[in-house]
Amino acid sequence: MAENITNNAAWEQAKCLPRHIAIILDGNGRWAKKRLLPRNAGHLAGSETFRNIATYCKEIGVEYLTVYAFSTENWKRPEEEVGGIMKLLDKYLHEAIRDMRKKNIRMKVFGDVSRLSPQLQQLIAETDEISKDIEGFQANICINYGGRAEIVRAAQAYAEDYAAGKVTDELTEDMFSNYMYSAGIPDPDLLIRPGGEYRLSNFLLWQCAYSEFYYTDTLWPDFTPQELDKAIEAYNSRDRRFGGVKP
Repeated sequence: MAENITNNAAWEQAKCLPRHIAIILDGNGRWAKKRLLPRNAGHLAGSETFRNIATYCKEIGVEYLTVYAFSTENWKRPEEEVGGIMKLLDKYLHEAIRDMRKKNIRMKVFGDVSRLSPQLQQLIAETDEISKDIEGFQANICINYGGRAEIVRAAQAYAEDYAAGKVTDELTEDMFSNYMYSAGIPDPDLLIRPGGEYRLSNFLLWQCAYSEFYYTDTLWPDFTPQELDKAIEAYNSRDRRFGGVKP
């Protein structure tokens, strides 16, 4: 598209606006390497891209944005890099707590937060509490997250409730979805992976069963609202049948 669409009216008219977009934030390290910079410089640039894309999603009327920021496997990276990512998370959470009510934005963290520092856990708890009073755009950040681990966690929680007599009905997909981190929000309509890789990398395995996938070679720090427009345009060109056929 030649120009960004800065309000949702045009998207609604075209019938192409996904309610929920998920993005794998890939390419920060390669972006930094190309510029002979430390990897954490790439993560810093990527965090700015996230702010820009989240703002744009809100402007055009997307209701939910879920991003894969730090996986359960990312702890294997160098200690300095992990520490830098956690500092960026701390900075972002402080900014979110300051701005959420003013900007009418909810924020949730998906993942096992028990491995994070007590300070980060407290900040996450504060964003959860603030989000209860907000009904606007929701940004979900996946930290120490893995799709398989989420499914196991949900199964364990259901088993505990069943053993305690809290649930007696036959297990259904809808019921099981209520045990996921994403309980209460629609599954992603569109999943975007920048960075030129063509895999899901253990991201939202349950939720992305019928999502449309869009891949691009653009590295995440270079991902612009124009790139998002291209992804939504591609999404709009597809025929979503959810396993069925149309007459």
